[in-house]
Amino acid sequence: MPQLSRFLFLLGLMWALMQASLAVAQPTAATAEADIVLGPTAFALSEYYTISFRLRGAPLERYSAFPDLEGFKKSGKSSTTTTRIVNGRTSVELTITQRYAAYAEGEYVVKPFSMTINGLTVRSAGATLKVGPQVAAPQPSAGALQGVGSLDQLFGKPRPQDYVEPKDNAFLLLLPDKTSVFVGEGVHVGLYFYLTAADQGLLNFYNFATQLPVILRQLRQRTAWEEPFDEQEIVPENVTMGGKAYLRYRLYEAEYYPLNTEPLTFPEVSLQMVKYRLAKNPAEGLDNRMEGYKTYHTNVRTIAVRPLPPHPLRDQVPVGDYRLRESIDRTAFRTGQAFTYTFSVEGEGNLAAVSGPGLAARPSLELYGPDVQQELTRQGGRVGGRKSFRYQLVAQRPGTLPLDSLFTLVVFNPTTVRYDTLRAEIVPDVRGPVRTASTFSLRPDDPFYTEALASADATLQPIDEYHDVRRYANLVLIVLLVVALVGWWWQPKQ
Repeated sequence: MPQLSRFLFLLGLMWALMQASLAVAQPTAATAEADIVLGPTAFALSEYYTISFRLRGAPLERYSAFPDLEGFKKSGKSSTTTTRIVNGRTSVELTITQRYAAYAEGEYVVKPFSMTINGLTVRSAGATLKVGPQVAAPQPSAGALQGVGSLDQLFGKPRPQDYVEPKDNAFLLLLPDKTSVFVGEGVHVGLYFYLTAADQGLLNFYNFATQLPVILRQLRQRTAWEEPFDEQEIVPENVTMGGKAYLRYRLYEAEYYPLNTEPLTFPEVSLQMVKYRLAKNPAEGLDNRMEGYKTYHTNVRTIAVRPLPPHPLRDQVPVGDYRLRESIDRTAFRTGQAFTYTFSVEGEGNLAAVSGPGLAARPSLELYGPDVQQELTRQGGRVGGRKSFRYQLVAQRPGTLPLDSLFTLVVFNPTTVRYDTLRAEIVPDVRGPVRTASTFSLRPDDPFYTEALASADATLQPIDEYHDVRRYANLVLIVLLVVALVGWWWQPKQ
C-alpha cells in the first residue's frame, strides 16, 4: 500500500506539471477592464453633467443602471466605440455616457456609487458639483409611466362585476428617417410605442425582454450593415405628432447601411401589451380593473436603394458626409529622419467601410503603417465619429514633400450627390544631403521606436512556435515520469 500511494502521488504530480506547462506555452487572453469617468464639476444650468463608464478587453454584455442624482434628471445616453489597430493588434474601448440636466442652480453632492459592468464592480468616489446661474428651458415631466414594467402590480381577485374595455390611442410605429438612400448611405430606423397621458392607467409592458429578441430577428436586413444603438433603459419622451401630445417609448433604434441596390424591407412586427378593463360600477376599496392583453402592429416599411452615380471607383468609395483632419509631428526635418503623419476622416457615415487613403508610389521615400484608430459615436439618431490612419515616413531627398500626391481618398457625399476627394494639404520641408539607402533610424523623442525597435529581434520565428514548445515540454515530462516509475520499481523493498 505505501508503494501504491507513492505511485499515485508521483502520477498526480506529473499530471499537474504537464497541465502547468500547457498553460505557460499558450498566450493568455486579455482580461476585461472597466472604469468610471465623471464630467466637469462646474458647469452652467443650460449644460449637461455626465457620468461615463469605459470597457476594454471584452464586448459589452450587460451593465447596471446609472445612479439617480438628487436635483438632476436623466436626459439620454450616448455610446462611443474606439478601435485601435497598432502593429496588427486590435483593441476596442466602449464608452457609455449618461447625461444629467440640473433642475436649478446651486451646489450638489454626488455620493459615492458603484456600477456593475459585465460582472465587474466599478466604484466612484463621487464629487461636488457647482451649477452656474443660467436660464434653462424647462424639462418635460416623464409622466406616471416610468420605464419598462414600472406599473407592474399584484392585484387581488376582483369581485364579480361587469368590465368594459375603454378605447385607447396607443400605437406601435417603425419610423425610418428616409424613404430612399444611396448604396452605403445610412438610414436611421427606430421602433417606438406611443400612448397618450390618458392611456397610462390602461396599458403596461408585458414580458418585453422575451418579445424584443423576436422583433429584432424580424428587423434584421441581410443586405445591410447594421449599427445598433446601445440603449438599455426604456424611458418616456414627451413628443408631439399631428398636433397631439404623446408619450413615446424608444424600444430599439439602429442605423442601416445598404450594401447593394436591393430595397430594405421591414416586415410587420407585433408587440403584446397589458391592457386593463375597467369596472362598469366601480366599488370603493377595490382596484376596479381586470388585466387583459392587446397586440399592436407596425406597418410594412420599404426603403428604396439607389446606385451611386458612375465613377471609376464607384464600388470602392466610402459614402458619407466626411471631412479631412490631418496632423504631422513637425513640418521641417532632415533626410533620413522619420516623421509621423496622421490622415483622419471624420463625419457621419459607416466608418467601418472606410479604408486607408490610396497611396501612390514615390521614389526616395520610405512609408510604414498605417496604425488605425476608430472612434464611433451613436447619439441623437446619428452615427459618426473619426477614423485615423497614422503613418511613419522617411524622406531620402531634400526639398518640399507634397503629401497631396501621396494621400488621397475619394468619397461620395449623399447630401450633395457628388464625389469629393479628401487630399492632404500639409507640405513639409526636407533638408539635408541625399540618401541612397534605407535610412530609417530611431527617433530619440519617440518612446515606442526607442524601446521597441532597439530591443527587437529580427530573426524570423516559425508560425507554430507555441505548438513546438508544448510538444517539447510534454516530452520532458514524459521522460521524468518514466524515470520516476523506474526508480520506484527498483527501490529496495521495505
